[in-house]
Amino acid sequence: MPDINPHLIPSPLSQTVSQDGVTVHVEIFKLDSDDGWTLEVVNEAGTSTVWEDPFETDSAAFEAFERAVELEGMDTFLDDDAEGWTTIH
Repeated sequence: MPDINPHLIPSPLSQTVSQDGVTVHVEIFKLDSDDGWTLEVVNEAGTSTVWEDPFETDSAAFEAFERAVELEGMDTFLDDDAEGWTTIH
């Protein structure tokens, strides 16, 4: 019988990052039944930004976070919608 509650595997690269007065928690994880890693960034207000496509490795996911900060700045993770969720393709 398949496990209806798959186990989450957190990456050791998950961490809290503060820069330019903005603090976010970078969460990188995968389900034990999946191959790809998920990248989620949660700001201090609890708003979550989730990358839609999975990453082959946890380090690739963290590099995507770093690229987003380099290109758009940490302000990109501040609350700007009422929904509480943003998806990045």
